[in-house]
Amino acid sequence: MDLLHTLSLLSLLISLPLSSLSDDTAALSLFRSTTDTHGALLANWTLTSSTSTACSASWRGVNCTNNRVIALKLPSLNLRGSLDSLASLDQLRFLDLADNRLNGSISALTNCTNLKLVYLSNNDLSGEIPAEISSLRRIARLDLSDNNLNGVLPDEFPARLLTLRLDNNELSGTIPSSLDSIPKLKQLNLSNNLLYGQIPENLLGKFGNESFSGNEGLCGASPFPDCSSVHVPPPAASNRTVASSPTLSSKRSKRKGLSPGAVVAIVIASAVVIVVVIYIIVACYCGRYSRDSNLGSESGRKRSSYGSEKKVFASDGGGDSDGTNSTDKSKLVFFERKKQFELEDLLKASAEMLGKGSLGTVYKAVLDDGIAVAVKRLKDANPCGRKEFERYMDVIGRLKHANVVRLRAFYYAKEEKLLVYDYLPNGSLHYLLHGNRGPGRIPLDWTTRVSLVLGAARGLARVHEEYETARIPHGNVKSSNVLLDKNGVACISDFGLALLLNPVHATTRLGGYRAPEQVEVKRLSQKADVYSFGVLLLEVLTGRAPSKFPSPSSGNPVAEEEEQAVDLPKWVQSVVRDEWTAEVFDQELLRYKNIEEELVAMLHVAMACVVTQPEKRPSMSEVAKLIEEIRVEQSPLGEDYDESRNSLSPSAATTEG
Repeated sequence: MDLLHTLSLLSLLISLPLSSLSDDTAALSLFRSTTDTHGALLANWTLTSSTSTACSASWRGVNCTNNRVIALKLPSLNLRGSLDSLASLDQLRFLDLADNRLNGSISALTNCTNLKLVYLSNNDLSGEIPAEISSLRRIARLDLSDNNLNGVLPDEFPARLLTLRLDNNELSGTIPSSLDSIPKLKQLNLSNNLLYGQIPENLLGKFGNESFSGNEGLCGASPFPDCSSVHVPPPAASNRTVASSPTLSSKRSKRKGLSPGAVVAIVIASAVVIVVVIYIIVACYCGRYSRDSNLGSESGRKRSSYGSEKKVFASDGGGDSDGTNSTDKSKLVFFERKKQFELEDLLKASAEMLGKGSLGTVYKAVLDDGIAVAVKRLKDANPCGRKEFERYMDVIGRLKHANVVRLRAFYYAKEEKLLVYDYLPNGSLHYLLHGNRGPGRIPLDWTTRVSLVLGAARGLARVHEEYETARIPHGNVKSSNVLLDKNGVACISDFGLALLLNPVHATTRLGGYRAPEQVEVKRLSQKADVYSFGVLLLEVLTGRAPSKFPSPSSGNPVAEEEEQAVDLPKWVQSVVRDEWTAEVFDQELLRYKNIEEELVAMLHVAMACVVTQPEKRPSMSEVAKLIEEIRVEQSPLGEDYDESRNSLSPSAATTEG
């Protein structure tokens, strides 16, 4: 929609009498004009006649009662713009706009006094949390995490809150004691902000350390520092910064000025540093060739622990041919302010190797403050220069989505490249499907399987939509790259690493499920991703790893005991063709009643993805929508009902995303 149309809608709303400001259709039309500028994301938000409304026209994501909008659910659509046009939706109860690119203030929502459930995480919202938030008397769930909100916390929050998530913002000030008086509050997360002062003892005991971690100025019971040693709140930092961790004592020195003794100490320390630097330069020059030789032999050894890698992390000295100097190499580059730490913190971390892949080795590293991260040490990646490598990292790092594993930071040196991700503690879809099969195993139930593939589909769809113009694929879609976070939410991992490989070699180096055309073309593509996802769906339906399943022959194809490497889509097609469709499905699924139609519907989605002709495959957005239509119907809204857009437990529910 053009600017003229937007302004005309705005003028219309302004000119309406107060009694008409509750016109939900006009408000939503304005919302679309400001957040979906090309009109493609909310394509069915049109009126077929002069009497039709958003409710009668069944607009996407809109639920109504008595021709009034009570729910707006549009997560993960890449919507951009403000929330201001929603201010007149005074009957709105459920708002889910998570994982978009919405910006501006949240103040408009304070007019929506019937709100019960609000999910606005992973956007670009800014400004303060208005004091009027306490007027939302009915609200039970409020999730504003992963935004850019700043300012101090309001003195009062709604008394009926069950969930309050404000983590990963830039909120400052102290924690209001009123939070301790909310009787039904079950989930509180204020981590990774700029809060300072004492943590109310009752809150710390009730919600644990993780709910307050990442706030350097907070103090209280262990593991937080004693309050007598913390006086100054930590300063804000900008996005994509080089990590730095100034101590509180150094901050106090800046405020109070330097004493004469401190000046003398600084002069002496500077002289020592100069001598040490000269010594290092001479040592690096003299030992350059022997060190390079040692690194070469070191890289050829098999290492079984993260600790043995530390020698390599710290061993690079001198300048690289691309202009990298030793000072640059000592720093991790972060994409945002949250959860920053020094390279030295990473080297000292307790760690364990999680696995080895085609591109390198992955470790779980636990920092001194208890935060766990996943570190991938790249192996034999494309030896690109710093600028090119940083450009690739920017492509990967700017993608924010609840179903994509987040790249937090990277480290570049000529002979060492590290990627730091969020650590997801609940393993992979591959392990849940194939690990510990047999007696005593707890099977992966059908509802959870649908939830996990839906989350993976949404994550992959966002990758494709975000980079549609550049046609950047994921390139490595497989069940071991679908990871589960602490809430059981499915996230696609390893996105963007294909960029580091020579395109000709990428299809052979990466272990994803390959599409037929890649045998000749030898190129990654988004359509090949769709094929790979179709194979993943078949893996979930059949319970069989794509590399090993029975070869079809006469009689019941599933009854054959001989196993060999056969193309999984072709095997499924042959089973269906021989009218053994029921035998396709995992025996662990057949014990569930009344899911036959859902199983067949998911099978149709999978087979649409794995058609031979790439142009006939659906887009990942279409795949995600098809899977959504298979899901179990949602329960009605209730006073304490958490229709979490995507609530997921490892046993049942739906995925975030």
